[in-house]
Parts: sequence; structure tokens; C-alpha cells
Amino acid sequence: MAVSASMVKELREQTGAGMMDCKKALTETDGDMEEAVNYLREKGISKAAKKADRVAAEGLTYVTSSGNKAVIVEVNAETDFVAKNENFQTLVQNIAGYLLDNEPADVESALSVEVAEGTTLEGYINDQIAKIGEKISLRRFQIVQKDDNASFGEYLHMGGSIGVLTLVEGTTDNSVAKDIAMHVAAINPSYVSRDAVPSEETEQERELLKQQALNEGKPENIVEKMVEGRLNKYFEQICLLDQEFVKDTDQKVGDYLKNQGLSIKTFIRYEVGEGIEKREDNFAEEVMSQVKK
Repeated sequence: MAVSASMVKELREQTGAGMMDCKKALTETDGDMEEAVNYLREKGISKAAKKADRVAAEGLTYVTSSGNKAVIVEVNAETDFVAKNENFQTLVQNIAGYLLDNEPADVESALSVEVAEGTTLEGYINDQIAKIGEKISLRRFQIVQKDDNASFGEYLHMGGSIGVLTLVEGTTDNSVAKDIAMHVAAINPSYVSRDAVPSEETEQERELLKQQALNEGKPENIVEKMVEGRLNKYFEQICLLDQEFVKDTDQKVGDYLKNQGLSIKTFIRYEVGEGIEKREDNFAEEVMSQVKK
């Protein structure tokens, strides 16, 4: 298939590889973006597969708890000007409170929750759209339950551009859980532990690393040992418990928790707009189009 300039640009953004390398990778893989990323990694051209999701939408995340339950939520708006607006911030906090009180299963059922007599959450949001003047949407949320000997960690970065909720078991002191939440916000792990990594992902990474080592001309008899060493490095990138703790890089997060007799059950990290395609507008053309009307 024909390789377009936009495809090359997208692959470059994902991998950081050069233009010609990206074009060759796409040609070799018949335009399959995922296979092209793997091709570049196998050749050692791409240092790492970057996330393909392009962060674009504005809005806020918010985290709050009450008793043994907590909620993390993301609400989107069209501009970051509105996201900084006090009315929008209040809206997000109110939505989180409604979610925590009613515990709906998903966004669709959340929108039908009655928040006042004769008014659903969807109606409440629509009223705010009329007042604020921008499209506003409840994008996602998650409610987490804990027992009495556990604690929530709640952390908002940059006022809510990133929100993290953690659940640490073995203590009611939330300072440790908050420290872990700050770590998750900064490092962005994908899983709690190696056990949580799908076997398919581990095997795919092992095969990529093996091919990489062979392409480097390493003897086959030492390739397996090299692959396992590099796989450990991969786990350190994606698994929370294997990562150096940001507040004390002399120990891993897992050791930090274990030394206090604690364990982490889960974490949720929301970054505003992650995975939402940004509309690419030419600002100058937009202004001129308005002038000509």
C-alpha cells in the first residue's frame, strides 16, 4: 500500500525514529502501524515504543473519598481556559460527589442518576454547558472500595491535569498511599507487579528483545541470558513494585512497602485527554474565516 506523509509523521511521533527509517518500516509492513513500531524496535532504531495516544482534550481529573470508598473522575471541556474556571472546577467536584454517593456502574448509568428532584446528572451537566458556554462531558470514572485496615492515596498534579488514586493495605495512615500516588503520577507504571503483566505481552517483548540481540550480532549461546536481563529492565519500566521509588531511589517501591508490612492492591492514573485525538486546526486560517464572514 502507499505510505502517506501523515503515516510517517505518526510513526515518528510514536518512536522518535528518522523519517526515512519510518518510511521504510511502513513499506516493509504494508502500512501496519503496530508492526512498523515492532520492526523499528527489532532493528534497534527505535529506543522504545512510545504511546500512540495523542493527548488533546482539556478538562480536569479529580479524586475524593468518603469512609471506605473513593472515586477518581475525568471531566472534559474544549479549552484549558474553561478548565481553570472556578465554575468548571466546582462542577467536577460535584460530579465526583454524585458518583460517590450513587455508585453507578458506568458513564451511561451515571448520566441517568437523579442529582436533584427531576434533574439527572446529564441534565445538570447540560445546564452547566449553557452557563459555561463549552461542550462538557463526563469521560470516565472508577469507584474503589477498601476495608478498615487500608488507606486511599489521593493525588492531583498541576491542579488536576493528572489524577491518581491508590489503595494500600495494612495501614489506616494515608501518607504512604499518597506517596505511592505521587510516584505513579510521575513515573506512570502500567501494572502493579510482574504477575499482572499479560503473558502475551511478556512473550512479545521477549521475542522482540531476542531479535534485537541477534540483529546486534550477539552469539546465540548468550542471547537468552541477555534477553532475560533486558526483560528485567522492561519490567522495571512498567511494573510499580519493580521501580525505584521517586522519594528514595536507593530502594524499589516493593521494598519500601514490604519494609513497613504493607502492600498495594491497585492504582488508577488518569491524565486529562489521553487517547483523545486532537483536532488540528490552522489558527490563522480560522481567524481569517471569521473576519470574512
